[in-house]
Amino acid sequence: MSELGCLDGTIGPAEETYIPATDEGFLRGDGVFEVVRVYDGSPFALSEHLDRIERSAANLRLGWLVPRAVLEEEVPRLLAERGEAFDGILRIVLTRAGHRLLLTEPTPGTPERVRLAFVTYAPTRVLDGVKSLSYAANMLATRAAQERGFDEALLVTPHDRVLEAPTSTIFWVGDDGALSTPPLDDHILASITRDKLIELVGAEERPLTKDELLAAREAFLASTVREVQPVAAVEEREFEETGEVTRKAAAAFRAHVEAELS
Repeated sequence: MSELGCLDGTIGPAEETYIPATDEGFLRGDGVFEVVRVYDGSPFALSEHLDRIERSAANLRLGWLVPRAVLEEEVPRLLAERGEAFDGILRIVLTRAGHRLLLTEPTPGTPERVRLAFVTYAPTRVLDGVKSLSYAANMLATRAAQERGFDEALLVTPHDRVLEAPTSTIFWVGDDGALSTPPLDDHILASITRDKLIELVGAEERPLTKDELLAAREAFLASTVREVQPVAAVEEREFEETGEVTRKAAAAFRAHVEAELS
């Protein structure tokens, strides 16, 4: 079945769904978005994603963009039209001109274990707490890593502080066996999957340097799309196999998803 789009309440084929070319969401990336994982037609953590899109819009001084009650009606209507068997993602986009776009998409393919390359990056402080449409820097970082033969980028500051991947959070296990993840004070995205993993497996929030990550016992990425994805390598540092802590985190998260949607 082809993917579907819902523009301002009207459902149709995704490839035939358009916003006006004059919309500043398109021209300037002025707007907000969310990506929601859908399992067998049911959206996971939808309320948390709508909470975050409200915060993002408010931080961009565009709080009026979020008609939450309308979205809560349109999301299940679109997914029902797509079908109960749909397993993929739902993209929610709100543009500066006030357009409301929902799209169903297949889950992007990712390797079982990911190879990461460092890419120097300085966070834009004014966009703290905002999941905006201005994602060119993130996408460029991924392409730069892939040009070097890696799967994904790992964003680090000019002072070697490790932040996150372009669309996911990094977790690592140190010499003491403790699981950790960088703090939000490092100007990283408040990831919904990150929050759930901290609750489920008790990860500690603390700063991470490049050298510390390269000396870690194991590491994994976490996001809506990836869930828990083991890290196979960071630059020349190889992780021989998926570690025990990573396996437990993956199992705990999947069990949580299944319990929430049952």
